[in-house]
Order: sequence, then C-alpha cells, then structure tokens
Amino acid sequence: MADANTESTKSYVGTLDVVLLASFVGALVYWFCRKKKSDVAFPSNRLTTVQPTARVVQDDTSFIGKMNKSGKTIAIFYGSQTGTAEEFAGRLAKDAQRYGLKAAVFDPEEVDIEELTRFGEITDGLAIFVMATYGEGDPTDNAQELYEWLQNDRDDLDCLNFAVFGLGNKTYEHYNSMGRFVDKKLEEMGAKRVFERGEGDDDGNIEEDFVRWREDFWPEVLKFYNINVRDIKRRLSSCIDRQFKVVLQPDISVDKVFTGEVSRLKSYQRQRPPFDAKNPYLAPIRINRELHKGGDRSCMHIELDISGSSIKYDAGDHVGIYPTNDHELVDKIGQLLDTDLDTVVSLDNVDEDASKKHPFPCPTSYRTALLHYVDITSTVKTHVLRELAEYAKDEKEKSFLMNISDSTEEAKHQYNDWIVKSHRHIVAVLEDLPSLRPPLGHILELLPRLHCRYYSISSSSKLHAQSIHVTAVVVHWKTNTGREQKGVATTWLKTKIPQGDDCPRVPIFVRKTTFRLPFKPVTPVIMVGPGTGLAPFRGFIQERSYQVQQGKRVGETVLYFGCRKKGEDYIYEDELGDFVKEGALTQLHVAFSRDQAQKVYVQNKMEESKDDIWKILDQGGHIYVCGDARNMARDVHKMIESIAQEIGGMTESQAVDFVKKLSAKGRYSTDVWS
Repeated sequence: MADANTESTKSYVGTLDVVLLASFVGALVYWFCRKKKSDVAFPSNRLTTVQPTARVVQDDTSFIGKMNKSGKTIAIFYGSQTGTAEEFAGRLAKDAQRYGLKAAVFDPEEVDIEELTRFGEITDGLAIFVMATYGEGDPTDNAQELYEWLQNDRDDLDCLNFAVFGLGNKTYEHYNSMGRFVDKKLEEMGAKRVFERGEGDDDGNIEEDFVRWREDFWPEVLKFYNINVRDIKRRLSSCIDRQFKVVLQPDISVDKVFTGEVSRLKSYQRQRPPFDAKNPYLAPIRINRELHKGGDRSCMHIELDISGSSIKYDAGDHVGIYPTNDHELVDKIGQLLDTDLDTVVSLDNVDEDASKKHPFPCPTSYRTALLHYVDITSTVKTHVLRELAEYAKDEKEKSFLMNISDSTEEAKHQYNDWIVKSHRHIVAVLEDLPSLRPPLGHILELLPRLHCRYYSISSSSKLHAQSIHVTAVVVHWKTNTGREQKGVATTWLKTKIPQGDDCPRVPIFVRKTTFRLPFKPVTPVIMVGPGTGLAPFRGFIQERSYQVQQGKRVGETVLYFGCRKKGEDYIYEDELGDFVKEGALTQLHVAFSRDQAQKVYVQNKMEESKDDIWKILDQGGHIYVCGDARNMARDVHKMIESIAQEIGGMTESQAVDFVKKLSAKGRYSTDVWS
C-alpha cells in the first residue's frame, strides 16, 4: 500500500512540474505582449493613466465582459431611492452618446461589485457614480452592497478612473454623506479621480446643481478621451436619437401583457413570498377612516391586512406603497395627444447590448404605463422640455421651450417662474402650449418612473401582528394657475374604502429601519413628533403598552405632540389619553399652534419642561424626532443644545459636541422629511 502511494505521488509531481513550467512560459509571453501593447497604445500626454485591455473571454457575463463585448468604455452606477439618481445616470449616458462615446448604466445591486478591480480590462475605462444619500447619511437600498464593499481596507483599484456626483438634502445633518464616502474611499483604494465631485441639494434646486456640474464635467471627460472640446455647450443642448423605440404589439396574448406589476409578470394574480420592493404584497385595506374632526384638511388612518403574507415588521419601520396616477389626468393626456391609450406597445432599447431593455415593464398599454409606471404629476425637467421642443409646430412656442431649458441664468429664472412656481406637470405643459404634440412614446421615455411612497408605520407588531397601520395627510392644493395639485398616493388611497367584506387591495412591502426603541424597556425615552410625525411614536407607545400589560417595568415615556387646533386635528386624542391612564405614556405635552393668538410649537413645550428633559438625557435616556426636517427638526436640535448649556452647564461648543455624541451612540435618532 505504501509503495503504491509513493509511485502515485512521483507521477503526480512530474505532471505538476510540466504544468508549472508551461504556465510560467505562458505568463512571460502574456506579460511581454501586454507591455508592448501598453507602450504603443497610451501616449504620455493623457490626464490619467489607465490599464490596457486584456483578452476577453467569450463567455464572460460580468458587467466588465458585457462592456468589452459591446465596446462601451463608460460605466455609470447609480444609488437611487426615489429615482432621481437613476434619472441623472441615464442623462449622462445620453450625453456620452452625443460625443461618440458608449456608456452603460448599472444598478450596483445587480452586478458583482468586486469586478471593479478588473476595470483595467476596459481600454480608456471611466466609472461614474451617481449616489444619493438616504435617511441619516445611509446608502440607498440598492447601494448597500457597494457601501459595504468600499468599507474593506484595500488598495487594488489603481486601474479605475472615476467621477462622483452626490445627491442629498441640506436640511439633513449628514448632507451628501454617501457621495462623499464613495469619492473618498475610491481615492483611498488607489482609483484616479477624473473630475471633482459634484453635489446636488434637493432642498434647493438639485436639477440646477446637476446641470451646472454636468457642463463642467464633460469638457474634462472629452480631454480624457482626447476629443475636441469645441462647441461643448451647443452639443450638450442638441437633441439626440431616441433611446427607446415604440413597437406595436396588436396580436400579443393578454397573458403576456403587464397590467401594473412592478417586476414579475402576473405577480399580482399569482402572489408568492418573499415580498419586497420588487415583489410587493397586495394587502387588503380593512379600515380607512378620517382622523381629523373638522377643518379643510384630511388625515387618514389606514389598516393594511398582512395576515395572508409572511411580512414581519417592527415599530419604527417604513411601509412602501405603490400608488396609481389619477385616471382623469391620464385620460387628459390621451385626449391632448389624440392617442388610443389601450394600444399595447413595447418600448425597446435601441442599444441591443444595454442592460436596461425597457424603461418600465413591457409589453403594456399606454394607459397602464401612464397609470402605474411614469410620474405625470411632478414638474417637467429642463432636459425633457429641451427634447420635446422639437415637436412644437409654433415657432414661438418652440423658441420659448428652448430658451427656458437653456443653462443661462436668465433661462433658469424663466424656468423657475413658469415651471417650478406654477408646478407645471406634463399635462399642464401640453395644455398651455397647444402646438406641442409629441408622440406619447417619447413622453413615456422621458418622464421619470413613478416610485413607491414610504410611510412610517404607526403600529407595533406586538399588538398588531396581522396588520400595518398608516397615518397620512391627504395632499391637495391649488397652483397659481388655478389648477388642482393632488398628492398621487394619498389622493388614490383616499378612495380605497372597504365595503363590508369587499376590501380594496394595494401593493406594499416593508423597509427595515434603525429607528428603534432601546433594547431595555426601562430606558427612558423622549419622543417629538408634530402632525403625522406622531406615526412611529404611536407604534413605540403601543410597544410600551404591551410591556406594561406583560407586567414589565418601563422607563419614562415622554411625548411632545403638536397640531393646529385641538378641535380639528388632534389625531388619536382618545388613544393617547388611554395610554397615559395605563402608564405606557408617562408624560404627554401637546402644542396647539393656532388655538391662541401666539403660536405654540413642540419646541416651546420642550422649553417649558427643560429640567425634565435634561434629567432624562443625563440618566442615559434616548430622544427621537419625527417630522419636518426643514424647520421643526432644526429647532428641536437647537433646543436640545440650549438645554445642555442652560441646565447641563455646558459651553456652546460642549453642547454641540454633546448632541453629536448622543447621535453617534444611537441615543438621538431622527426620521424626518423635507
């Protein structure tokens, strides 16, 4: 047995020697060829050094392989929560096409991000990252994997040339943190920056921020590619060929036509878990009742039945709801464009190698696309006006659209006055410019996707395991042109009233958050939430109520709530009173801003009880804020700093540092919106 093993080993070693020798010789030949090609292909006057192209394996299905196969040199990755970053990425890809460059847009969630280390295989390769920041400085859901990968300590991205544009909102503390993080980490990992990072502020004019960065960005990219940079602005403002072509589908079977599904065909008819953003659950609405007692506003309490699903949630999570556009607006588009909305079509990418074959699920009808897939109520962006201008038959209207979509300061003011201040959506633009009658297919290509709306869940699964509660104000106002502007989701949900056992269904999913009560029930908490900012705290208080019912001791639970008038919009008044009697809510401070001559807000109520607030914080308590980021959240933040100075005896700088440490330790959490 021993001899047999020895002979086998000798034979194996001999074979291994031959393999190693052949591999070594092959590696030398390969290195020599690469070096020779590199010496010839890349002149020394380039802005940035890039790696030469390696042999492409025919069956390479990675995004690197796909780019090499289709001759693309620019990869554009987007981290998007509401669709704006994805839209900007698509516009950059169109820009690249105007200069004879080929670009591919990628969702980082759908590629192996480790392949970035192979970017040197793309001759003259450039990666652009369009990164939105979500919540309190977090990556968007689809950029989570990229975020985690970039946190690894490595230095093997010297083959990557890159640029970053970040999207954020200055009303949030961690403004544009994701874009800044990606930009910083890529450089630390050895990547070479082709152009400085751009930043867009959604609290200001993010469209203008992007356009300004884009105008400076492309000249540098063209230098990178040794392309003549003359007439840059003229070329950027010119229209291009369509990205998608309309293919009529008159004979297609109805079983193959999308009717509003987010992703999988017939997913609404054949529901199967797990349910998530790409596979929402059709939840029955069991209760939809009015919370306001009077006034001209409406606030809904909605209960979604999840008993037929496998969905789990915690107090503080968000529920995403996919809405449907207003049928009247959709019909109006069909009338204005003289188009049969029930025509079944497919919008197919003219680039057969593109990763995105359609702008939304296809084939489908024009009506379904307008109802479920495109945003028809947001203001029309400048790049859309620029492309649509070509269809205006009246020269004055065409010139007007070209002027207000230009990049000059005068044009920006005109656009702001005519589009932004008047909130002109696509229907309003078509109504006010009678000669503008573009093909509906092009409008569908240009409009952004209709995305889900997120709501803080206003219940606790401890008490309501089979249902998710939503608290939402119906959005409705008149523009300065006299048009009614309605919130897409809330207006639609307002009509979803159950009739006995007949319950309307809406597509939902749950998004987990870090907005959580302390692990120990005895830890004291302070909650600040005016209006519908009360929603997550209703769930928190229900959770404490459950613990009280279980005989557990709970810490101080303090709520600061604000509304306009006690007799109109004091939502959940009776419930809150019951929680106080039960002991689940130990302090309730309510600010009624319009029940007296001088307005009173939650921060005023906090000032009245600043000693109690400091005592709770000094004892290791947590503070939570939910609601308006622009005003309320800022004022509350300042109030906490003020209390730390006045009651805690800190200097101004010490107070600022104190609040920062609260946040870093997870003791100061916000769930805010602008």
